[in-house]
This record gives sequence, C-alpha cells and structure tokens, in this order.
Amino acid sequence: MKNLNIGVRLGGGFGLVLLLALLMLGTGLRHMQTVAEATHDMMQQPLAKERMIGDWYRLIHTSVRRTTAISKSTDPSLGPFFAAEAAASTSQVNELQKKVEPLLEDAQEKALFERMKEARKRYIAGRDGIVALKKEGKLAEAETLLEQQFMPDSKAYLDALSGLLELQRKRIDDNAEQIHQAYQRDRLFMLGFGAVVLALGALCAWRLTVGITRPLQRAVDVACAVASNDLRSEIVIDRRDETGRLLQALKTMNQGLARVVADVRAGTEQVATAAGQIAAGNADLSCRTERQAGNLEETASAMEQLTATVRNNAGHAQQANALALAASGVAQRGGAVVEQVVATMEQINASARKIGDITGVIDSIAFQTNILALNAAVEAARAGEQGRGFAVVANEVRTLAQRCAQAAHEIKGLIDESVSKVDAGGRLVEEAGMTMGDVVDSIGRVTAIMADITTASREQSAGIELVNEAVVQMDQATQQNAALVEESAGAADALREQAEALAQAMSIFRLADCPDRPAVRLVASADAAGIHGQRSTQRLAA
Repeated sequence: MKNLNIGVRLGGGFGLVLLLALLMLGTGLRHMQTVAEATHDMMQQPLAKERMIGDWYRLIHTSVRRTTAISKSTDPSLGPFFAAEAAASTSQVNELQKKVEPLLEDAQEKALFERMKEARKRYIAGRDGIVALKKEGKLAEAETLLEQQFMPDSKAYLDALSGLLELQRKRIDDNAEQIHQAYQRDRLFMLGFGAVVLALGALCAWRLTVGITRPLQRAVDVACAVASNDLRSEIVIDRRDETGRLLQALKTMNQGLARVVADVRAGTEQVATAAGQIAAGNADLSCRTERQAGNLEETASAMEQLTATVRNNAGHAQQANALALAASGVAQRGGAVVEQVVATMEQINASARKIGDITGVIDSIAFQTNILALNAAVEAARAGEQGRGFAVVANEVRTLAQRCAQAAHEIKGLIDESVSKVDAGGRLVEEAGMTMGDVVDSIGRVTAIMADITTASREQSAGIELVNEAVVQMDQATQQNAALVEESAGAADALREQAEALAQAMSIFRLADCPDRPAVRLVASADAAGIHGQRSTQRLAA
C-alpha cells in the first residue's frame, strides 16, 4: 500500500466502497425481489382463492336464504321471481368453481374441495326439489324437504366452503408471516451487511487518511524545522508514493541546505583565518616598515656627515694641489738662483715645515676618509642589494685613502730629510742642486698624487650622490609600503566585517553533525595593525 500512488489508493478505496455499496444494493434488491415474489405469489394464489371462495360463500349463503324464503313463502310467484337470480348465482358459482379448482395445490385443499363438491350436489338437489315442489303446490312436502334435507345439506355445503375459506386465510396468514420473517431476516442482514460495509469503508477511509496525512504531517514538520533554521531533521523514506517522493525531495533539499551551510561555515572560518593572517602580516610589515624608516633616517644622517667629509677632503686636496704646485715653482726657481741658497734654504725650511703640516693634514684626511669608507661599506652592507654600488665606491675610496696615507708618509719622510738637509745646508751647499732636483721630483710626485686625490674626491662625491638617490628611492618605497599597509589593513578590516556578518548569518542554522556555536569573532589585531601602519606612514611622510 505504501508503494502505490495516492490516486491509485484513492481510486481503489472508493472503488472498494462503491463495490461494497453495489454488493449491498444487489443483495437488498435480491431480498426485496424475494419478498416481492412471495407477496406476488400470495396475491396470485392464496389471496385470490380466498377472495373467490369468499364470493362463493356469499353467493351460496344468499342462495340458501333465497331458497328458504321461497320454501316458506306461500306466494307461488316468488319462485319464478328468483329463478333468474338463482340461475345467475348458479352460473357464477360454476365459474368460481372452475377458477378455484386449478389453483388447488395440496391434498388438504383438494380433499376439502371434493367434500364441498359433494355437498354442493346435495345442496343443488335439495334446492331444485324444493323449487319443483313449490311449483306443484306441495308446500308441506317442500317445507319438509327444506327442514330435513336442504338445511343440513346447505349447512354442510357452507361448512365445506367455510373450511376451505379458513384454510386459505390460514395460508394467507402463514405467507404473511413468512414474508414478515423474511423481511426481518433481510432487515437484519441488510443492517449487518451495512454495518460491515460501513466498517470496511471507515477502515479504508482511515487507512487512506493516515497513509496521506501522516507523511504530509512529517513533510510539514520538516518544512517547519527548515523554516526555523533547523537542518537536523532525520527523514526516513519508507514509501514510494507521492508523499514518499515529497519526503525524498525534502530530504534532498535538507541535505543540500546542510551541505551549503557547512561549506559556508567552513569558508567563513577560512576567511576568518585568512583575515587573521593578513592582520598579523600587516602588523609584521608595519614593524619592519618602521624599522626600515629608522634605518633610512640613520643612513640619511650618515650620508650628510659623509657628504660634508667628502667636501672637506676635496677642499683639502685642492689646497694641497695648489701648495704642491707652488712648491714645484719654488724648487725650480731655487735651482736657477743657487747664489741665493742661504735665503732660499730658509724659505725652503719654512716651506718644508708647512709641507710637513700639510702632510699631517693629508694623513689625517686619509685616516678620516678610511674611517668614512669603512662606515659607508657597513651601511652599504645593511642596505643590501641597493647598496652594492655604494659598497664598491666605498671600497675604492678606502683604497684611495690608503694610497693617500702612504703618499703622505712618503712626503713626510722626504720633508724630514729636507729639513735635515736644510739644517746641514751650510755643509751641503755643494749638493743643493742635486737635492733641489730630488725635491722637484718629489714635488712632481706629490702633485700627481694630489691630482689623483682630487679625482677620487670627485668620484666619491658622484658616488655619494648616487647613494643619496638610492636613499630617496628607498624612502619612496617605504612610503609606498606604508600606503600598502594602510590599504591592506582596510581590506583586512572589511574582510573581517564581512566574515563576521556571514558567520552571524550562518550561525542561525543548526546542523545534525555540528554543535550549535556562536558566530566567529575575529581578533582586533587587524585594526591595530592598520592603525599602526597609518601612524608609521604619517611619520615617514612627515
């Protein structure tokens, strides 16, 4: 039954009820037909015989009274007067006898009828004898015949008719009782059969109603549970009719919604995790941006100091170059004016002292340049890939500084030697020309070295400009990173809000394999990281 369609079950149920009703109607009609046939048989035979015998009895009774009146009357015209009526009565009785005799069925009726026929013969003989005696005027004989023969014969005749009439009436009563009993039986049968039909119809209606309403109620319960955001309903499909297909569709819908909600919840948790990671990344990026900004500030300060030092080195190199040129001119003039050796030696002594001071300055500059080159190399190593060119320049500057220091030491040795020679100038005047030649050569070397130092200073200045440009680019990149940190913080905050809203929307659903839990709340680190990044950006922009 559960696997049949509702239409088939309804059709079968109503068909069964209609079949039972038709069966009850046919049975009722059959019993009514039986009662009708019994009634018809009673009307056709017992009742018809009873009526004809009753008419017969009345005719005979009237004939007996008429014959008695004729016999006792002294009027001779009375007999002829009733002759026609008597003949008609006899004719009617003959007709009734012909009609009744074929209707007789059992032996009792036939025996009574035979006795009545015998009594009728005697009755007719007595009646005719009285009429004949009256015609002859034999009144006494007619009256004697009446009293002795006719009256007993007519009484026997009427008794026979009465017995036959009573038998017919008894048969009518018996038939009526049988019809009544048949009616009672049919009535009880129809009531019982109707009760059975009613019970079967009620049972069929109840089974149909339960088979339809219970699955529909289950479907309504599932729909109400889904409407109340409860997706934990367990739907058992135990039928394949329309309600079973409806429950299967609801089960599929419920499972689909549960999968969607579970997927959305999982996606929300993943989004929440991603938002947290983005927030942590923003915080880390903000810290590194802040450290990079501090390093850039330190690098800018060091570059300012290095620029000033390089400028001083360039000025000193130019001064040393000028002094070397002047010393070369003096040495050349000293060679031409040997006669003024004493005065010139004093000047050379003074110049030698100045040159000693200058070489000390050059040595100091070379030492400071070496220190600055070391600092620049360290800063270039910190700058990483962008400071590689600057490291090369710093290495070259350091090399030049070492060469400059070496030259300064050589100049200092020469100056010391010149001073000793000036002190012994008086003793070595004859060697003044050679010494002046050596001085001219040394001054030439110093001039070349100072030219190299000047060129190196210019190259160092150009390298520092490149480093400054790199620092500016790094500052711009830092500002862009700060802007990206701010945008990323805003995106992370928007993602967090959307994840919270989605989690809040999905938290109203209750799943069978997941416990009820509140909506996912993200840590506010993303906001803090965003604010921190904004502050860092503002500080860098300032």
